[in-house]
Amino acid sequence: MLLMQLTAAHGPAECEYAVRLTLQELQRACARDGLPLLVLECNASAHGFQSVLLQSEHPQAQAWFQAWLGTIQWIFTSPMRPHHPRKNWFVALQLCPQVAQLPCDGEIVFATCRASGKGGQHVNTTDSAVHATHVRSGISVKVMTERSQHANKRLARSLIAMKLAQKQACGEEDARKQRTQQHWAVERGKPVKIFRV
Repeated sequence: MLLMQLTAAHGPAECEYAVRLTLQELQRACARDGLPLLVLECNASAHGFQSVLLQSEHPQAQAWFQAWLGTIQWIFTSPMRPHHPRKNWFVALQLCPQVAQLPCDGEIVFATCRASGKGGQHVNTTDSAVHATHVRSGISVKVMTERSQHANKRLARSLIAMKLAQKQACGEEDARKQRTQQHWAVERGKPVKIFRV
């Protein structure tokens, strides 16, 4: 899955208008080449979009979008300020960092061990404690609160599921922050595409 952000950065209303025009051009080009493109989020403004989050799951998406990634220049007279001297407006299409998908619970490896600590005379006589490791994420927990090995496994699964959810939430928040930071990164030169209206 490919995630991309089309952004006006902190440009004026004309750049937001240029984002709308770029999105239309991009959708036309994708439709022409049979490449699916999904709009996930739009930060709309009065004249267009401040940013648009796009997704493509096509196997060739990375190669196809390579020609669009970077700064895109539009050359037009401002429809908002017709007498404005500026004619060049810049937007950017950027790749977004990928958020790791949650691994399935079937990838948990369990190891039994003897419990330690308080619990009476039976605590060290059976292998009731469970050490569980989620292989893909590396998250591991040790549970010895229950007397039954099965109960400890159930609890270990719940703890790992909770940690995975927390990790996913942190990853999504980091990705959101990074997308926000990308608004500051539009280069005002060396465009990969130039359009005239």
